[in-house]
Amino acid sequence: MMGTLCNRLSLFLDGELPPVDEENFRHHLARCDPCASGLHEAMQLELLGFHVMGDPRALAQEDGAEPWMGTEVPKARDPAVVPGRPHWRWAPFAIGAVAAAIVLVLGVKSADVRGSQQEVWLERTSSRLIEARVAYARADGHRPYVPLRAGVGGPPSGAGVALPLRALADLEDQGDLHGIAAAYLVRKDLRQASDFLHRMAPSPDRDSDLAIVALEQGHPEEALALLDGVLRQAPEHAQAQWNRALVLREMGLTLLAAEAFDAVVERGEPGWSEEARIRARALRQQTQARGRAWKGARAAVRDLMVDAQARLPLEEAKRFPGIVRLAFYDAVRAAQSREWVLRLMPLADVLDGVQGGEVLRGYVRRVAERDFNRRAPLAADYAKLVRGELSSPARFLETLRRSGEDDLYLGGLINQTAGARHLEDFTRLAREAKDPWLSLLAERELSGAEERAGEWWKAEARLRAAVGACQGKGLSYRCATLKKRLSDLYLALNRPAEAFEQAWSGWLASRELEEWELEQQFLQELAHIARYRLDVTSARAYLRESLARTPEACEQRTYVHRNLAYLSWLEFDAHEARSELELAQECGRPLGLPGALLLSYLSRFGADRQDADLLRRTLAELHRAQPSPGKLAQMRFAEGQFVLERDRAAGLELLRGAIQQAESLPNDVDARKTRMGAYNVLAHEAGRTDAPEEALALMGAALQVEVPGRCVLGVAVDYERSVVALRGATGELQGHFDASRAEPLGRDASGLVPPSLQAALRGCERVDVLALPPVHGLRGLLPADLAWSYRVGRPGGAAPVPAPGRGPHLVVNGVEAPASLGLPRLLPLASPHAPDPRRIELSGVQATPTRVLAAMARASEVEIHAHGAFSPEMSDASLVVLAPEADGQYALSAPQVRALKLEHAPLVLLATCSAARATPFLHESFSLPVAFIEAGAATVLASTAEIPDSAGRFFEAVRERIRSGAPAALALRDERRTWLAAHPSADWVHGILLFE
Repeated sequence: MMGTLCNRLSLFLDGELPPVDEENFRHHLARCDPCASGLHEAMQLELLGFHVMGDPRALAQEDGAEPWMGTEVPKARDPAVVPGRPHWRWAPFAIGAVAAAIVLVLGVKSADVRGSQQEVWLERTSSRLIEARVAYARADGHRPYVPLRAGVGGPPSGAGVALPLRALADLEDQGDLHGIAAAYLVRKDLRQASDFLHRMAPSPDRDSDLAIVALEQGHPEEALALLDGVLRQAPEHAQAQWNRALVLREMGLTLLAAEAFDAVVERGEPGWSEEARIRARALRQQTQARGRAWKGARAAVRDLMVDAQARLPLEEAKRFPGIVRLAFYDAVRAAQSREWVLRLMPLADVLDGVQGGEVLRGYVRRVAERDFNRRAPLAADYAKLVRGELSSPARFLETLRRSGEDDLYLGGLINQTAGARHLEDFTRLAREAKDPWLSLLAERELSGAEERAGEWWKAEARLRAAVGACQGKGLSYRCATLKKRLSDLYLALNRPAEAFEQAWSGWLASRELEEWELEQQFLQELAHIARYRLDVTSARAYLRESLARTPEACEQRTYVHRNLAYLSWLEFDAHEARSELELAQECGRPLGLPGALLLSYLSRFGADRQDADLLRRTLAELHRAQPSPGKLAQMRFAEGQFVLERDRAAGLELLRGAIQQAESLPNDVDARKTRMGAYNVLAHEAGRTDAPEEALALMGAALQVEVPGRCVLGVAVDYERSVVALRGATGELQGHFDASRAEPLGRDASGLVPPSLQAALRGCERVDVLALPPVHGLRGLLPADLAWSYRVGRPGGAAPVPAPGRGPHLVVNGVEAPASLGLPRLLPLASPHAPDPRRIELSGVQATPTRVLAAMARASEVEIHAHGAFSPEMSDASLVVLAPEADGQYALSAPQVRALKLEHAPLVLLATCSAARATPFLHESFSLPVAFIEAGAATVLASTAEIPDSAGRFFEAVRERIRSGAPAALALRDERRTWLAAHPSADWVHGILLFE
């Protein structure tokens, strides 16, 4: 007689079971003959149908495809694909699920025939399929790694060994989830391995194996964070040490990877240590050889400036056309005779051959025709200028300007980075040269001028156009420098996701070009971006690789150690931060604004006269560089925070002055950072001096919201400090200050509000929460039985006046997401219980970002039921996955929403995974819910985590309570109670938050 599980056979065949249920059913198949027979019959019918229709998938099954093997995800980043697992469900193609199951079931039924082949962990195979080490003893035996190479030779040993399902079922009966996950991992079935790993209790072994999944899916930064966490808990974890080396190598951090393999060598493990020794030697030798070759090429072409008979680096020009061309211009400018110049013609031939055309040949011919009686002395002084041997560069630039030797003048402006001061001359000369290399330089200088004038949108458009027009290998070096400039601009605009896109692209290009110095620049850029996003692990790795490549460069050591000091501060290690700051001072170079800010934070733990002198010197050096108004505000903030610990009145005055300065610059990112930072310090100072009323007022001012007279809670966290202030049901004031936090806040605010203060809010019908970033938007701040919401301010303070009348009720549902994302189709919403004449739906291929944005602008209610994802590589807040536009664009992002004007102050329900999640900036709250509020929404309901399909009914139920007149906070609280009473294990409902 068939059991209840057998009733799921049809759902399994259609690919409609959730991942865990699907896997449980596979195990059931191993023991159930009726289900196995039904599956076999269904498989035959499927294949027969495909034969009749001529479907190639039937042939693929006959040709021996291995459906039990997970497909390896490409490791290259594809900006069109949302990284991560944005939803619980995964619906494979029915034929794939059926084929996999029939092969596995037949494997179980024929176990006696193929017994020796069916090893759970492939222990008897002669090679391994994955490069990584699995943290399960029986799966960790050393064998040579043989990667899968499509169409090259035969498959590696183990590639065709099916999983013995009966053995796996026995493992599950024993509760050995790790053994099952390991069996899938060694076969590269990443999805199944991940599902079982996530069902395990947290442990170093589990996280080490989850890092393998992240690495194989193209997320090396996530893998590195997991592995560093493992090694903090278990420094001798063998598998994590090996896997960390692989991750570093995948990130391009080859010298750090070699060091990590060295640690494995020292363990003396049979097989693994010898392989690690070979890998470490190869990585180190290859990297150092590249560096030597690049430096040799640069030196050879620079020799041409001072030695008319120096060797022409023709082969180097083919391998390193970027750096050779960069120095070639100086060699031509420094040549002191016609013969000297013409001798450079073969080098011009090679460089022109790389790019195409005759630009450099024409330049050589033009210079050769100049009057060298006049030009030769200028050329000799130009060589001294480039080598840093000229006593008065400014006077020489003026001489060049009047000389008529335009190429020398342009070269002098480039060498002295004086293009900004002589912008008109620079752009005119660069364009008159009719040389795309120089024209792109002019575009870079013009973008800088536009940014300094506050016209950042013009700078962005100019740089994007220049990058798009950059074609040809000969210009690849210049194209990469433009991407670096664009990344810098995006960071200045507080858009780190777009900065990362440009920096990662430039990093890959510079590695392909083998441009050693450019690689260094992009390593530091990636470190800056990672630090900005509080990804301390990746930032530290990029910086240490940068230092390992040029340990002799003094300026480099100052830069790296200064930034490592800041990273240590982010990890609450003040002692290590101070040690790194000491190392940063060894070269006597300026510490810059980051150093000044760090000194101000470290002063909380004590500062002496030497610290005060160092801060004074650092700020004086910054003032001499004529900083921007936003930077000036940051400098006043740094001084104020430092002084506050020694002279409270003077410190408070400086901090208030910094706020005043910053508020006059609303569009300056540096000023916005200063404003929120100063308010945060002032709020904590009020908390430290037991002034909860002042703390509440400061938090309200920071958020630009009015502070209610009762039932209001203010919360802020500033590194090791936290402050809580409230007014209870009768308006009574209470406060709490703590300075003992020992680790970053994370994504859950549980425990921030002490139980005694929570009790003071029990008499409130609902609570308004004023939370400064990074607390704003975190789950768990108050208990689930309290009705509360995050208050969101708007730039300028005042809420827009809603348009008269009511708009339509927009429902986005049944979205046809891009097939390339492999997302399951969500179940369509049930029809409304009561007629809703205002309801309009966008669904299927019609639910594109453009149509949804246009419809939202006029709606009084907005419901979005779709897939969501959080990807720091693509956006700094969560994305909603919609139907693709004609150009493939499918994401609805926070910047798009923020640019809208929502006419009817709508209620917004975001029934998508992780819609409220965002990068935890310290100076502002930036998320989809905040963007909707800033665009004019009155109320937004969104989740901080992944949600199941059934969440749509939860959101609809909350909406009906609000329509019936319940305040939104009460509607959410009451529906959560109802839902948990019926579904006690539905933890996801605690992650649904309200923003008003």
